[in-house]
Amino acid sequence: MKIKIIGSGCPTCKKLYEMAKEAVKEANIDAEIEYSTNVQEIVEMSLVHGPILTVDGTLAEVKSFSVEGVKEAILENTCGDNCCSDKDCC
Repeated sequence: MKIKIIGSGCPTCKKLYEMAKEAVKEANIDAEIEYSTNVQEIVEMSLVHGPILTVDGTLAEVKSFSVEGVKEAILENTCGDNCCSDKDCC
């Protein structure tokens, strides 16, 4: 799994990156976490501002700006135990 935080480099963006690392650790998720300050990526996603969290290229909605909220957003955007096992389905 690839998790990406896209932002301008502001404290909020950096905080989301740190929370994502903690959420992955707490949930024992095998993931690559990347932090990008390429604001052009935000524009390409037709969004106004960051930070943005993506899971395998899909925008993930963080409903609560906390480690628990980030963990929930990540888990909602991953295949769980009920996956059909087709690596391209999710």
